[in-house]
Amino acid sequence: MALSARRQWGFWGIGLALVLLIMWLLGGALLPFIAGAALAYVLDPLADRLERIGMARATATAVIAIAVILAFALIVLFAVPALVAQAQALAVAMPDYLARLTAVLSARFPGLFDENSITRRGLASAEAMLREGGMAVVNQVLASGLQVINFLVVLLVTPVVAFYLLLDWDKIVAKVNGALPRQHAPTIRRLMREIDAVMAGFVRGQLSVCVILGTFYAVALMVIGLPYGFLVGMVAGLISFIPFVGSTVGLLLSVGIALFTFWEQPIWIFVTAGIFGFGQFVEGNILSPHLVGKSVGLHPVLLILALSVFGAMFGFAGLLIAVPVAAALGVLSRYAFDQYLASPLYSGKLPPADP
Repeated sequence: MALSARRQWGFWGIGLALVLLIMWLLGGALLPFIAGAALAYVLDPLADRLERIGMARATATAVIAIAVILAFALIVLFAVPALVAQAQALAVAMPDYLARLTAVLSARFPGLFDENSITRRGLASAEAMLREGGMAVVNQVLASGLQVINFLVVLLVTPVVAFYLLLDWDKIVAKVNGALPRQHAPTIRRLMREIDAVMAGFVRGQLSVCVILGTFYAVALMVIGLPYGFLVGMVAGLISFIPFVGSTVGLLLSVGIALFTFWEQPIWIFVTAGIFGFGQFVEGNILSPHLVGKSVGLHPVLLILALSVFGAMFGFAGLLIAVPVAAALGVLSRYAFDQYLASPLYSGKLPPADP
């Protein structure tokens, strides 16, 4: 006798609830394992390509692992200290920038900035808050971020997990494929292929776009002599996976700093804005079409919702699984909608009875 659909849904629902409960209970303990799995997923196509040119899987995995460790070491040695130094310097400089902005606006609009105006008091309050607590907040954020990095570096769990998963990735996929419920295996495979296409386009493609944009913004802003250009450029690039957010944040920060730095040479203010305009043009017309593709189908609102919910529930580990969850939800919601359109609930017609 076949297992009813209701009992199957109940079984898989209980299984999903148990997985979420375990993740919630373990929390940060799962972080290196989730990060290792994500890293192995991102690097698997590269390992497959090395295999196609004649390398054994173990050799390809070792080559990739060495390259990743070297790249990570270079980032920790050179990029992280520069970002920390510029973040601290910007936190110290922000109150002075705000005070100068208040002075400029007071001279231009004296009616709005008299001694008792709400605007002047608000800016003064913000300036005082930045002077008293801005640096402490930055140092706290940096300290917590460095703790995560130190945890990964000292324990070496993430690279070890990634190495072994990458080594056996094809075997793991084959095992999972063989364990799928026979009745629904073709449908599950099709949905998983669609989810993989979304994740491959977004995670691998968008990661490349973020790195390229961050490098371009940072180098270009440093070349024109913008203070904190490396920090602003890298931040703008790394959050550019959310459409318009990275470029908007970077544009506002860089132009705001440029207004105070290049006030007597306004041409460089326009050059600063032009850097982000050019970056957006290249991203929209060259990088995203070639690296991400047009069939990703991961809506920005769904992505932001997944990041918010899973980040609040599971912390940093939740942020790592937010994109796969968003990709899966996007594909499953489209599948559910197609099923609805083909169902009597939409058409209002019952299927013909079996003779």
